[in-house]
Amino acid sequence: MNHIYQKFLDDAEKKSFDPEHRKRLDHNIGKYDEQVARGKHQYKNMELAKRRAANIKHKTINNLDKYLVEFENNFSKRGGKVIWAPNEKDAHREIMHIIKNAKAQVIVKQKTMVSEELELNELFEKNKREVFETDLGEYIVQMAGEKPYHILTPAMHKSKEDVAKLFHEKFNMPAGSTPEQIAHFVRDKLRREFIRADVGITGGNFLIADAGAVVLTENEGNGLLCMAFPKIHIAVVGIEKLIPSIEDLDLFLPLLAQHGTGQHITAYNNIVFGPGTETEPDGPEEMYVILLDNRRTELLKFKEQRRALSCIRCGACLNGCPIYRSVGGYTYNATYSGPIGSVISPHYLGMKEYNHLSFASSLCGKCTEVCPVKIPLHELLLHNRHEAVSKKYVSYTWRTIVSAWKTVMLHRWMIDKPSSGLKNRMIHRFGRKMWGPRRTLPKIAPKSFRERWQETHP
Repeated sequence: MNHIYQKFLDDAEKKSFDPEHRKRLDHNIGKYDEQVARGKHQYKNMELAKRRAANIKHKTINNLDKYLVEFENNFSKRGGKVIWAPNEKDAHREIMHIIKNAKAQVIVKQKTMVSEELELNELFEKNKREVFETDLGEYIVQMAGEKPYHILTPAMHKSKEDVAKLFHEKFNMPAGSTPEQIAHFVRDKLRREFIRADVGITGGNFLIADAGAVVLTENEGNGLLCMAFPKIHIAVVGIEKLIPSIEDLDLFLPLLAQHGTGQHITAYNNIVFGPGTETEPDGPEEMYVILLDNRRTELLKFKEQRRALSCIRCGACLNGCPIYRSVGGYTYNATYSGPIGSVISPHYLGMKEYNHLSFASSLCGKCTEVCPVKIPLHELLLHNRHEAVSKKYVSYTWRTIVSAWKTVMLHRWMIDKPSSGLKNRMIHRFGRKMWGPRRTLPKIAPKSFRERWQETHP
């Protein structure tokens, strides 16, 4: 058993039996559930919208090379610069090259999961640069020295009392500060950093191939300020974020907002075509798009699992997953958590070390049900499991148990022949440890369903 798997088991057990943690997640996700349920009423035919979105993303992912070249050509025509980053090391080198050439010291960042994937904050701090997260939730976890807990809500695991205590310790604010007071304080502080900043870094919710544009959708306006104030704007975006046409936004923007927060559409939606021109009073003098691969093309090799690249990062599958709601975001020990993380993280980080995430699912199908682009997540988890077993990444004991189970299930007489007493003794002998100390082992009935059926239907 590798140490990453053991850590997952230890953390999962700890969090699952932490009543305060469960209470916070249930409360915060419950609020999302209420909003999302209300937001669905804007659609006359939600299923049709999801099918359309799924078809567009399927088409894009299967023709990714074509759309990437189209995006680069159109973006470059307006003065933007595209940089291809095959892996994390290349992305680090290119980003620091831009920053060093500009002699930049202060960097402001919009919330972006790709920057967490690349650990950009650690990179900047290592190179003696000041970096400020400008999303309120991201700023909170940055001040706490933590990572985002959830794709949409980085500080979901913290109560308002936790945040008040943190700001009292960091900034000497009153110990009982209200959320409104904390938000006001952060807004004033970050506005000064926006003015000081030399470089603004954002992600990209979508890349539009035919327009050569980057789409940013947000609720706080901090992403817009990251673009408008600094002289240099760097957008770091995964290559899978492409959509073919600007006309597709009328489908994707409402779907993302509705499944993420229950809104009809998010508060700020920006389409960025490149650096500011001479006729525009605002905007950066230089704009770069870092197109990040970082093993995404490895995922493309798999006929089924490649469908996970259609994800638009709405967070709906995390909110619906009973496992995530029990163990929380940090237990996954990966940038992307929940069902989508359990599908893609083993391919990004190594199937041998992270295949256990694909087994951390009840396969209830809720994640597939709520996905706005109809990714069959619970089925993809099974494909991951099959790969892990085929490559013998799972333990010998587990492979033996599954093999024996398969043999029994394929032979009716093996199921019927042993007495219920023998079956119960075998379950107690071999299944007690796996079943866990907190649950009662099930007991086999004296007669099987087949026997009872034959009695009632001779």
